[in-house]
Amino acid sequence: MARFAVMTSWCLALLGALANAQAQDVRPDRTNEIRINPERDWPWWRGPSRNGVAADQKVPTEWSDSSKIVWKSPVSGRGHGSPIVVGERIFLATADEQNQIQSMLCFDRETGKQLWKTDLHTGNFVTEKINKKSSHASSTPACDGERVFINFPNSNAIHTSALSLKGDIQWTARVSDYTLHQGYGSSPTVYESLVLVTSDNKAGGAVAGLRRGTGKVVWSQTRPKLPNYVSPVVLSSSGRDQLFMIGCDLVSSLDPRDGKKLWEVEGSTTECVTSTVTDGNLIFTSGGYPRNHISAVKTDGSGKIVWDNNSRVYVPSMLIKDGYLYATADAGVAMCWESATGKEIWKGRLGGTFSSSPVLVGDVIYATNEEGETYLFKASPKEFELLGKNKLGDEVFASPTICGGRVYQRVAINTDGKRQEVLYCIGG
Repeated sequence: MARFAVMTSWCLALLGALANAQAQDVRPDRTNEIRINPERDWPWWRGPSRNGVAADQKVPTEWSDSSKIVWKSPVSGRGHGSPIVVGERIFLATADEQNQIQSMLCFDRETGKQLWKTDLHTGNFVTEKINKKSSHASSTPACDGERVFINFPNSNAIHTSALSLKGDIQWTARVSDYTLHQGYGSSPTVYESLVLVTSDNKAGGAVAGLRRGTGKVVWSQTRPKLPNYVSPVVLSSSGRDQLFMIGCDLVSSLDPRDGKKLWEVEGSTTECVTSTVTDGNLIFTSGGYPRNHISAVKTDGSGKIVWDNNSRVYVPSMLIKDGYLYATADAGVAMCWESATGKEIWKGRLGGTFSSSPVLVGDVIYATNEEGETYLFKASPKEFELLGKNKLGDEVFASPTICGGRVYQRVAINTDGKRQEVLYCIGG
């Protein structure tokens, strides 16, 4: 009897330990080291709400390379992904194209000092087909408060890696084969216990949910054999969380928890870059090949296309505020539509070519062109109102990150034919 009691006690302890380990692995919000503050942090692509909207706070509206600069730090290598900011750390992906090394960098938020650099992949770059506007580090990281996640194309495949906040590699998972067509820039998305990743390409990619703690594939869905560049985005629309994918000639909605298809419609073009936004009932797709288009699609499961037009908003993602849709077209034109009907409200000339996505702060839109000029204009349906323009650097493809009353910009400066990337912190 005593022996049976000991064995029973041991079994119960083992089962309890396994249950506890499993609970820790699936717990939605493991923020043991840093608790993400949406009012102060920018933990992933397009910010806390995944829609390009910053917390409404006082942010500088005027700056230059000699004014309002809190600090600036050199960034090794080249990358077009944006910085993310969590707690007292800033995370950034980069690639040494000459030596073919893909890495993650971490900087101190207050001083700009580089805290660590971790190399993730060496060699096996595909270089002959890459677009000049792309790079080997075009993804924006994501952080759950405990780990940093990043996607890299390497060895004809897409890989997602998780690092500790100290830069230790925790796991790397191979998402799928990848045939390069111009470049790869899809960013990981953190959702509950998962990190969501995608690898659309001509050979046929996947959208998958990986366990945040281990990299184990929880679910995976195959994608059409077409080139596409979007990031998976989870938004609440029509009363539920939906994982939206645009491009590959489709608008798709999946359940982010298990990958099951909720609805799908042929309402997009083949190649898209932007991340969609929602007004709660519609999502808005935009693409640039083989046709220019913007469309509004119902998210209630009907897949109804409410309106569309042939505007070219290929690379910069759009913004929505109070029933109006705002965009910066690639060709340097700001636009506003009524979101429910697609009625054009106004157009305004900015200047230059745009690849980075705009950010909304209060009722002001910050939009940076490829020449490093950041335009500020009103998010108002009344009229196009340009508020100002600031110049920083010579080349910008990364979107600005705005949080905690500061603007963080990744720019490149060209001096005597030498290109050097710099991370700027702009403050009041």
